[in-house]
Amino acid sequence: MRIRLRIKEVAENKGWTMTKLSHRSEVAFTTVKSTFRDPYRTLNTDTLRRLAEALEVSIHDLIEEVPDDKED
Repeated sequence: MRIRLRIKEVAENKGWTMTKLSHRSEVAFTTVKSTFRDPYRTLNTDTLRRLAEALEVSIHDLIEEVPDDKED
């Protein structure tokens, strides 16, 4: 299983830009931008918590498990 970040979808559903999310969460714009571009990137738990708090959602709302591309 892989973890996919849903930060972009949640932010866009709220009508938030990357800039707004960066300011509200106090997370660097470059980090927010990279999560929008690559939902499979590694993100530390503190950053994930800050993004969730800014978006007023649970951390669980920002992640999803997706199957690996490999076939067994």
